[in-house]
Amino acid sequence: MGKFKYITVLIVLTLAVSLSGCKKFLDEELKGQRTDVQFFETAEDAELYLTGIYNVLSFADADNRIWVFGDIASDDAAKGGIPGDQADIGRVDDFDLTTDNGNLETVWKIYYEGVSRANKLLDNIEKIDMDAGRKSEIIGEAKFLRAYYYYWLSSIFGDIPVHTTTPTPEEMQKPVTPVEEIRANVIIPDLQDAANRLPETFTGPDLGRPTKYAALALLGKMYLFQEQWQDAEDAFQQVVGSGLFDLALLYRENFEVTTKNNVETIFAVQHLDGQNPWLGNRLNQWFAPRSENGYGFNVPTQSFVDEFEMTQDSVYDPRLDYTVGRKGHTWFSDTVMFDPEWSPTGYMQKKYLQPLYEVPKELKADGELNYVYIRYADVLLMLAEAINEQGNGGAQQYVNMVRKRSRDSYLYDENLPGYGTIPPGLLPDIPAGGQNEIRKAIRHERRVELGFEFHRYFDVIRYGPDYAYDALWDKVNFNYEENKHFPIPQSELDTNHEL
Repeated sequence: MGKFKYITVLIVLTLAVSLSGCKKFLDEELKGQRTDVQFFETAEDAELYLTGIYNVLSFADADNRIWVFGDIASDDAAKGGIPGDQADIGRVDDFDLTTDNGNLETVWKIYYEGVSRANKLLDNIEKIDMDAGRKSEIIGEAKFLRAYYYYWLSSIFGDIPVHTTTPTPEEMQKPVTPVEEIRANVIIPDLQDAANRLPETFTGPDLGRPTKYAALALLGKMYLFQEQWQDAEDAFQQVVGSGLFDLALLYRENFEVTTKNNVETIFAVQHLDGQNPWLGNRLNQWFAPRSENGYGFNVPTQSFVDEFEMTQDSVYDPRLDYTVGRKGHTWFSDTVMFDPEWSPTGYMQKKYLQPLYEVPKELKADGELNYVYIRYADVLLMLAEAINEQGNGGAQQYVNMVRKRSRDSYLYDENLPGYGTIPPGLLPDIPAGGQNEIRKAIRHERRVELGFEFHRYFDVIRYGPDYAYDALWDKVNFNYEENKHFPIPQSELDTNHEL
């Protein structure tokens, strides 16, 4: 287990697992010099195959573009970049969608690859003679990862074909399963089983594997999507009640290399720089300004910036400048000022960027920041939502915990003007109120707290058509029923004739 983080993506070549799309494959696949039957023999085989499932998570693959759907399709972001460059991203931004959009193809391919690898391991691990406790953990990790991949696939594409075992060529011709059934009958059971198998913590070189509480947090999120509010509350309360997590002292610590995998992190996709083959986070180049050898994509909108609260003395919620580069403010360094000409909107997001003193221009794509998929602040806000949607009181206390952390930045971040004193009127606590008022407060807080973490579009859609049309009012092509999910890519339509 200790070598988990250091086994490189070369294992992908060794495993050569087929996609869960409609590619044909042999009954016995070669694994280097061994077939499937020969490969699944030892505990080491199981560990190596599990690492192959983890590799799919990484943003070392430039085609891992869930951010296009989570951010750019939403009201938080615009395409950015040079006009005409990556035109298919602009078409997602404009909801000018056809089935041959390249972003559909790449995300479908990558995340079904993860499903396929998880299925293959789960199909074969029981026959391996190995430590029973570690075998159970591996099953739990594989089921969590399969649930994670199906979460993204079903959130982006909606109704999709589902496989929970390795299909035969004939079985790969399969119609779609409704998204609600995928959550209820695949994702939720996988996470329930994973939560029962996984340990409460991993440490040392195994840090980054999903734990019991990562499974419970994602389980609660799935209940939230299903509007099973009490079940969601129960799952989130287990995470909160564990006592293992807390809000990081400073918001920005969730997005800095020196403080990654901190007490707020529940599950994050790990990255390492300086590896061969590549294990660095390419988001650092996708989102950086062109002056720093970046591409300048995924830029904040004015609507997103305007969402942040400001006091009567014009002091903004400090999360704004932790998240966004804007005119009149420094860009990571005390000596470099942000240039609004870097972005067509006048803003750039900062969460998955590293400064040049950490990653120079010539290595811009080799970032070491993790992608934090679930953190404690997200769980607190989802818990507040689950409580409020049941019509129960007390939800605002969890919102106020998140707001307090932000305003307390002035007590702990010496770089803030007026450090040591919280500005009057900054981010006051949300008072107890009616269900609708608390709902609005929760939705506002999720937007500013979790902006540019690839969640926004899916929140907008699950809030319903009225909210979605209000949020996406300037996207003239947007139609809620047609666009709450994206089209299945043409390559899959061409090969799976049951669709």
